[in-house]
Amino acid sequence: MRRIVDLGITIEDGLPSDPPMMIPTIDYVDHRKGATQMEQFFPGLKAGQLPGGLGWALEHVSLTTHSGTHMDTPYHYHPTMDGGKRALTIDEIPLSWCMSDGVLLDFRHIKDGERITVNDVEAELRRVGYKLKPLDIVLIHTGADKHWGTPKYLTSGGGMDRESTLFLTGQGIRVMGTDGWSWDRPLPFLAREFLETGNPNVIWEAHFSGIDIGFCHMEKMANFSEIGSPYGFTVCCFPVKIKRASGGWVRPVAIL
Repeated sequence: MRRIVDLGITIEDGLPSDPPMMIPTIDYVDHRKGATQMEQFFPGLKAGQLPGGLGWALEHVSLTTHSGTHMDTPYHYHPTMDGGKRALTIDEIPLSWCMSDGVLLDFRHIKDGERITVNDVEAELRRVGYKLKPLDIVLIHTGADKHWGTPKYLTSGGGMDRESTLFLTGQGIRVMGTDGWSWDRPLPFLAREFLETGNPNVIWEAHFSGIDIGFCHMEKMANFSEIGSPYGFTVCCFPVKIKRASGGWVRPVAIL
């Protein structure tokens, strides 16, 4: 029997797991308000004529394309990719990238704010006994998702660096994912290192590697522990199509 693991988080109103400018808001229209709205669509209708005097329910949601579990595109990182080609937006991502064999790499031993290096990735692949192939979907398990819904989430987990990302994309990996807030190390650690060193190369180094080789990655994923195996499962992660957008919401699942 197939087992499906939900790898996404739930978009909720007001959670402090994003910077203030990115926190989603949800305005709920309940069934009683919905009945009043329906009166506007059906001239002569009185709300009391509806079943129980109640109408439709709906929600007004304000969020960014990078709120909730979402997929970043090459356009998010830069206007060009692959040596100067125009970077792909979310409505242009090949669907063949978005359903493939999954590989789960466990980096929960990496401390908050530390780099996940090429050596770390190679060591984990040896440990689990897996050889990457083009279009595998690689999931990076940092353990950050246990802090989802709290401010701690923004500073939890290690993150990929430029070289480790290019190691994956150089082997034909085009979609990846993390349970952390960012594919890079958490932003406060990058800011601190930049302040201390003055080196701009520490800023978004993993993201900016997409200028060289275009790729997509998912952020704010969850439930990696429920997969139960480092490989032998399929990941499906088709994004919502938004014209010319740098990212889009996705409901990723692992099928075992």
